[in-house]
Amino acid sequence: MSATQKGSLICIGTGMMLGGHLTPRARSAMQHADVVFLAVSHPVVEKWLESLHPDVRSLQDCYQPGVPRDHAYQKMVNMILHAVGQGQKVCAAFYGHPGVFACVAHRAIDAARKAGVQATMEPGISAADCLYADLGIDPGKTGCQHYEATQFLFYRRIVDPAAYLILWQVGIVGDATHARLVTGTTERECLLRKLRRVYPEDHPLTIYEAATLPLITCRQDTVALKNIVTADFNQHSTLVIPPIAVCQPDNEMRQMLEKAGDTQQNWQ
Repeated sequence: MSATQKGSLICIGTGMMLGGHLTPRARSAMQHADVVFLAVSHPVVEKWLESLHPDVRSLQDCYQPGVPRDHAYQKMVNMILHAVGQGQKVCAAFYGHPGVFACVAHRAIDAARKAGVQATMEPGISAADCLYADLGIDPGKTGCQHYEATQFLFYRRIVDPAAYLILWQVGIVGDATHARLVTGTTERECLLRKLRRVYPEDHPLTIYEAATLPLITCRQDTVALKNIVTADFNQHSTLVIPPIAVCQPDNEMRQMLEKAGDTQQNWQ
């Protein structure tokens, strides 16, 4: 990257829904860029975004069947940084939020900054934001634990039964190769076994998928825990597990606050 010809990079989020979630700041970033790279969820969304700028380049071709997704992500990063290195003002647009389940944006920004290039991120409406609205969940009420489903399966996590447990990308749970588009019964049985440590078999869960087009609705199907092995999951499905317990008071902390004179807040 030339020291005398440095471009810039801004990674933006287009939101989840076509046309409805693109913020004024994100739209402005696209319009003022020399080139726009796209990694979005639907060909219709891609076509619409192409109408907003004369030089739009899709990153979807980086995905190849049987090739680990991490290889595709690095190829995307390389394409973005190559344009930045040519001195261009680059906008990279990702569906949802560019920093949520979007490692390409983080990698590209980190690399650009290390090269002394201005690189920023503009937030977008993520699937989590849509989930809270569609399912009527207030994360500040009981709390939420968010994990990528495979990460949850591979590592020891302490599950709080008094909070929501939200598992992302459950359709590819257990994929250690990062190359598969869907996993099968073996991986789901492992997930079921792990969840049984905390939840009863008849505990109702929600399979959620945010709406990406204005004329469709979100998916929110209820399924019992014992049936997740045969449930219909897609790669972008999210599993929402509601609490089965109530928060237990920390009496030691309450007594410390009372001694300090802070008794105005009445936690229930």
